[in-house]
Amino acid sequence: MNTPCNEITLLQPRKTVFGAGCIAQFANDCLESGAKKLFLITAPPILPLIEGAIRKMESGGITVRIFDGVLQEPTVNDFRAVLDDARRFRANSVAGIGGGSVLDMAKLIAAFAGNDQQVEDTFGTGLLKPRKCPLACLPTTAGTGSEVSPNAILLDETDKLKKGIVSPYLVADAAYLDPQLTATVPPKVTAETGMDALTHCIEAYTNKFAHPVIDLYALKGIELIAANLLRAVKNGNDIHARQALLLGSYYGGICLGPVNTAAVHALSYPLGGQYHIPHGLANAILLPAVMRFNSSANPHKFAAIALACGLTAGATDEQTAEKGVDFIARLSSDCGIPARLADIGVPQSAVDRMAQAAMQVQRLLKNNPREVTLADARNIYNLLYY
Repeated sequence: MNTPCNEITLLQPRKTVFGAGCIAQFANDCLESGAKKLFLITAPPILPLIEGAIRKMESGGITVRIFDGVLQEPTVNDFRAVLDDARRFRANSVAGIGGGSVLDMAKLIAAFAGNDQQVEDTFGTGLLKPRKCPLACLPTTAGTGSEVSPNAILLDETDKLKKGIVSPYLVADAAYLDPQLTATVPPKVTAETGMDALTHCIEAYTNKFAHPVIDLYALKGIELIAANLLRAVKNGNDIHARQALLLGSYYGGICLGPVNTAAVHALSYPLGGQYHIPHGLANAILLPAVMRFNSSANPHKFAAIALACGLTAGATDEQTAEKGVDFIARLSSDCGIPARLADIGVPQSAVDRMAQAAMQVQRLLKNNPREVTLADARNIYNLLYY
């Protein structure tokens, strides 16, 4: 390493448990912690998978209040309703067991349970007051990496735009990554969340603020997801593929705090905010186009992505990088994800409005390896109609 590294801070849970069946460890840890009133946020399909852990905690004296109403990416009003429920329950600990939306909600509920701030005043970075309520996160999808990240996303209905809260106080106290909890995720969700995790790793690795410490996680995440996503989509019971995806997603989550994402995510936010397109699906459609736009900014790094995907090098970095973009596009297609915005019900007449909304997400666009102008944003969206 010939040049000094910029300072970087990694924030992770104090305890991370990885392995099949580790939800049992979560129940044991809750009992040992002295928690008396656990507010547990989940979703209906997950309840059969966690009944044993809930019974164990309840038999040990913990009162568990289950909230299973997070059925889509949460809005500000959704958050307020759940927070009111948690405060009435007087929770002294919070857990999220679910996909990224469930985990983001759990993180925010734990943060605001004893906090007099308004959530709108905390959008951005470093604006949240210290969290007092213990928090555990258990992912059931291999996608957002929210279980180890300091980020949470809400849809602001007023602006019809997703907005992020980034704070060290959103990092969970403990994360339990049990690949068995992901085994029943249907192929479509497996594909979309897997592409979301892949996007995290790629955007972190190619980021303007990329760092050698994070590059290690990002490249390994790319390798694991590229080699195992299609396997898991085709056979959800392939526990080895599920485990690899969950680990890749975890690596992507680690990348989010110190480096974060860039233009793919910024451009995806209007798709979610205005047309309620699932986050992973929006990222998957945008990823190849944004990679092509960005690759000239650092051909060597984009070539390294191709190599991490298991491809052989071309004659130049540019050729290798192009092979990588083609692979990502093909992987997305093979997993059943459409390539065009028109295929998911987004009219081309919305391009200008979405581009203007995306330009508001400067906290992510500033990370992109190549500057994105309003005209660039329009062009990227337009390319996804042909």
